Amino acid sequence: MQAVEKGLAEDRTHMLVGMATGTGKTKLAIAMLYRLIAAKRFRRVCFVVDRSALGDQTEKEFTTTKVVSSKGFAEIFGLKGLGDVSPDPETRVHICTIQGLVKRVLFTDSAGEAPPVDQYDLVVVDECHRGYLLDREMSDAELSFRSQDDYVSKYRRVLDHFDAVKIGLTATPALHTVEIFGAPVFSYSYREAVVDGFLIDHEPPLRITTALSQAGIHFLAEEEVQFIHAPTGQTELFKLPDHLDFDVESFNKTVITEPFNRAVADELTNHIDLSEPDKTLVFAASDAHADIVVKVLREAFREAHGDIEDAAIRKITGSVDKVGKLILGYRNDALPKIAVTVDLLTTGVDVPKITNLVFLRRVNSRILYEQMLGRATRLCPEIGKETFRIFDAVDLYSRLQNMTEMKPVASDPNVSLTQLLEELAAIDDAEHRANVRDQIIVKLSRRLKRLSEEARAKAQLATGETPEETLARFRAGTAEDLAGWVKSRPGLGPALDWSTDGGTPIMVPISQHSDQVVDVSYGYGAADKPEDYLDAFAAFVKGNLNQIAALKTVVQRPRELTRAELRELRLQLDAQGFTDTKIRRAWSDARNEDIAASIMGYVRQAALGDPLVPYADRVKRAVDTVVRKGDWTPIQKRWLHRIGEQLEKEVVVDRDSLDEEPFRADGGFRILNKRFDGKLESVLSDLSEEVWRTAS
Repeated sequence: MQAVEKGLAEDRTHMLVGMATGTGKTKLAIAMLYRLIAAKRFRRVCFVVDRSALGDQTEKEFTTTKVVSSKGFAEIFGLKGLGDVSPDPETRVHICTIQGLVKRVLFTDSAGEAPPVDQYDLVVVDECHRGYLLDREMSDAELSFRSQDDYVSKYRRVLDHFDAVKIGLTATPALHTVEIFGAPVFSYSYREAVVDGFLIDHEPPLRITTALSQAGIHFLAEEEVQFIHAPTGQTELFKLPDHLDFDVESFNKTVITEPFNRAVADELTNHIDLSEPDKTLVFAASDAHADIVVKVLREAFREAHGDIEDAAIRKITGSVDKVGKLILGYRNDALPKIAVTVDLLTTGVDVPKITNLVFLRRVNSRILYEQMLGRATRLCPEIGKETFRIFDAVDLYSRLQNMTEMKPVASDPNVSLTQLLEELAAIDDAEHRANVRDQIIVKLSRRLKRLSEEARAKAQLATGETPEETLARFRAGTAEDLAGWVKSRPGLGPALDWSTDGGTPIMVPISQHSDQVVDVSYGYGAADKPEDYLDAFAAFVKGNLNQIAALKTVVQRPRELTRAELRELRLQLDAQGFTDTKIRRAWSDARNEDIAASIMGYVRQAALGDPLVPYADRVKRAVDTVVRKGDWTPIQKRWLHRIGEQLEKEVVVDRDSLDEEPFRADGGFRILNKRFDGKLESVLSDLSEEVWRTAS
């Protein structure tokens, strides 16, 4: 809030706030808007979300969040939700989707119907990076966007329509968000949030490798193969004129392979217990693939664990009825335990009980991947959630770990020529029309090689010229002239589009090649084995004892380590790929013993050979020793145990720690110091020293 208010004081009109998923972007926005509206800095705010499910969730947050005197934000200032197209004059905050804004601003029947440019004086865009991603699961009621360029173009034009300050909120800034909103005025990363204890870390991904994912799927020439017509679901048997080859990136997209999915499902039954309260989220490649995954998961879990209800494993995609109710049930009810989705649950939907993520699809964007991971990062003390797990069946993690967060997503390959031609005829913006013309040229030149004779004949009937002549026309003509030409030939798109009934149908081969899991192992980045990872960690610690001051303090003078120094050390280790969670998993994997030793314990073991002892045991013994050695009053003993509880959570408790909750409510360091006769800092040092002496 301070960064935004500083920006406003400097008359900045575009600002970007980067906060990791799960760290409270919406709560921050509510608090910020309360301050700004109460101070009469802004009179009407448009709060933009990227889909209706998030709009409903945001509206609930605004309604239930108490901001002053037990009153909610909506109760004080008034709120209009997704059902209200236009705000009333007295409305202070109006929630709407970016799709709804595009309709209101760009697709009105007349210029006079568009909202006035001064309707809002502040526009806040939640998950503002979403202009960067394709969303294949928007409902028919929402305006669909064909590609990154198309989305960003409309997105930017809508924002520019309003004479207002624009603030973007995002967990993963993308190139276009920086171009629109500027460099972040404040950033708080996922890794920082993990180090600070606000989010959950993940274990190294468990890679599930099958015979087919290693070798690929191969069909021979002259082989008879079952194909499915994607739009209708009908199957036909064809003899292949040539061989076909597919690698794992194509699985469940351009080739259907139920045996691969079943092999992975069988392996998952060894790791996921449906009797536990936690939840699992599976990412499928398409809606049809999600149906297959639900089927094989139900079969696998019934064979492994006995009878289960169908409701335990459900598909939650944009195609299902009452999807909002399903999402709510997934969050709040015991069932379903496993949800299978495509893109609908990649952002913004909060289900803290998710502890398992399963990837059965490849994605090409690190931003989208990190948003997917964000579904499982939230704390959930009620189920004892300490980490979450990643099950990677398509080798996704290793492909994306070195990708920049700014890598763009390719344009939507599934947009049809019919859609492009209709848009060319409908739009007025010259720059956008020229962009559509260029896309038509690229797509048509590729399509000509695959047109059937029937499709060629229909195209010539619709245009009076061959498809090759049509392509030449588009290359030579202006976008404006072509728009008029296309309007008079409405049958051109369906004729050229081989994915429609007017041409050759999309036929996807069905693989019956058998499959089985051949390897299940954790991924440790550059290290192939857990032993290699532990060796790399030990080498880093020993090689940097004289370069990183906090490392030296941990090894030689642990009682002097401050909380700020520990945080900085964790971030430095994290930057090298060394985290508590990964080290613990590697130790367990290599030594077959699971010890929650804390990062200080792992550092001292690597540097000094200290035996690993569960950190909770260290703290308990240290507190018991200090209590036993001292002449304490009953009140002082109770406080020592409370400090020990906090020490177990934070590893370091210093003076600054005691001025924060849960101690601040009792007067903080100043009052507690009085209870210990002015010797509290010495007591804290003694406790810390005893923690690390008990293992020697």
